[in-house]
Amino acid sequence: MKLEWIILYVVWVISLILLLFAIPKERARIAHTAFLFKQMITWILGLVVVEFGLLEYPVRELASVNRTSMTFEFLAYPAICAVFNAHYPSKRSILIQLAYFCAYCTGMTTVELLIEKYTKLIDYLDWTWYWTWCSLFATFLSSRLFCVWFFKKRGEPATLQEK
Repeated sequence: MKLEWIILYVVWVISLILLLFAIPKERARIAHTAFLFKQMITWILGLVVVEFGLLEYPVRELASVNRTSMTFEFLAYPAICAVFNAHYPSKRSILIQLAYFCAYCTGMTTVELLIEKYTKLIDYLDWTWYWTWCSLFATFLSSRLFCVWFFKKRGEPATLQEK
């Protein structure tokens, strides 16, 4: 089995473990909302960047159907976003909240750079690490804003507060 396929299987397992064990039960609704919202965003943006030839996924699942990576766009990024929103430090200072955003974006960008450099799971064509970092920041921010808006509209702002 090729290294790329092993990595894809490991990412599936890690993502599922994160969804099952890294999200507190009382924060599951926020995590679920964030997961679905991030799925929608990353699926669309992933298709756009591939269609514009900015990056490609040489090794991917469902290659005859789609040119983007289902694992990363549809499972891994949304799972991490669910954990991000479930543990968001909403009662902390704006500096801590910004550091929280930056830590997630930097960690994910670093992993993507390593995957891009050492495997054939992703190839940057007309793309760089800072576009990844900025797009992650924008999608994490939009998912956070959506969750705040969604639960405030439902009259449940307390569900977004820290324990």
